[in-house]
Amino acid sequence: MHSRLKDYFHAEIIGGKEKPFKWRRVFLRAMRSKRCNYIFWFRIAYVLHKRKSRTLRSLANRINNRMVRRYCVEVMLGAEIDEGFVLPHPIAIVVAKNTRIGKNVTILQNTTIGNDGKRDEGLWIGDNVLISANCCIIGSGLRIGNNVNIGAMSYVGQDIPDNTTFVTQKEGRMISGGNRFDINKYHNR
Repeated sequence: MHSRLKDYFHAEIIGGKEKPFKWRRVFLRAMRSKRCNYIFWFRIAYVLHKRKSRTLRSLANRINNRMVRRYCVEVMLGAEIDEGFVLPHPIAIVVAKNTRIGKNVTILQNTTIGNDGKRDEGLWIGDNVLISANCCIIGSGLRIGNNVNIGAMSYVGQDIPDNTTFVTQKEGRMISGGNRFDINKYHNR
C-alpha cells in the first residue's frame, strides 16, 4: 500500500519521477494547492478502498464523501485510475465507479463520465488523454483510445480511436422575430 501511494504522489503531486521524492514536499503542496489537496486525499481514500478491511473501506468512504462536499467532485472509489491523474480545476467533476482511466489523464472542470445504464459495461479511457471543460462522456462499454484530446463542451457517445482530437460540432444561430419572453412581467411585482 505504502509504495503504491508513494508512486501516485510522486507522479501527481510532486510532478514526475525525474524530481526527487520527499514526504515534506508532498504535505506542503497538498496543504497549499487546492488541486494537490484533492488528489492527496483522493489517493489515500482510493488506496484504502482497495483493502479488504471493512474498517479501512469505511474510512475511505468517509474521506471521499468529505471531498465530495468540499470540492463538488465525485470520483467514485470503484473507478480504476492509474497514476498521473490530474484535475487542474477540481470542481463539478463526476466519474462513475465502473470507469477505467489510464496513465496521465487530465480532466478539466464541469465534466461527467458515466454509464448510460443500457448495459453494465464500464468505460475505458486510455493513456495521455485530455478531457476539456464541460464534457459529457456517457455510454456503456465506450473505449477512448490513447493520446486523445477531447474538445471543450463535447458530448462523447461513441468510441474514439487512438491519436485523435474529438470535438462536437456546435452551431450558433440567431432567431429573429423579437423578444417573445416578457421580462417586465417578472420585474413589476
